[in-house]
Amino acid sequence: MSRPYYRSPEYEPGRIHTGETTGEIGRASHPRPLPVSNIAGMSFDVGEYLLDSVPFARTLGITFDRVEDGLAVARLADRPDLHNHVGGPHAGALFTLAETASGAALLSAYGDAMASGATPLALTATIRYLKLAKGEVVAEARVPGTRERLGGEPPVGGWPEFDIEVDITRADGAVVSQMVITWVLRPAT
Repeated sequence: MSRPYYRSPEYEPGRIHTGETTGEIGRASHPRPLPVSNIAGMSFDVGEYLLDSVPFARTLGITFDRVEDGLAVARLADRPDLHNHVGGPHAGALFTLAETASGAALLSAYGDAMASGATPLALTATIRYLKLAKGEVVAEARVPGTRERLGGEPPVGGWPEFDIEVDITRADGAVVSQMVITWVLRPAT
């Protein structure tokens, strides 16, 4: 991505959030626990788990083409009930598609931490709408780097943060939107 994104004044790469400056954030509840025994081989369906955990994404009709090793490819069908005033997908639907893809990428990379009780929380998100989106759109999200680059396991008592970049493309391959979403993994308490 070529242009810088807005960052909140408190943002510092690699900063650990303790909840002191941002306030305490509640724990998420999931409809079913993450199957710990399946994390290593990723033999469970990450996309289905995420759609069960976030029913709004299923309401929009988001589906997954691929989820593996920190990469997620999600799809939003062209539906008239999701259109905006110019006949393409509404900005809110595009945002949800990108955020959902980033969550699946995160789960595929850090599912073992989440199975141990860590909670993923979106801290900030910035989206740029570059071109008119018409028809079906696809979001590709990738967790940057490796576990070692991100510091390994989340530290106890801190919230490691990192950015996930998402490109949304239309059928002709043109990138119509780009999102950077900053996630934190809140350790189990």
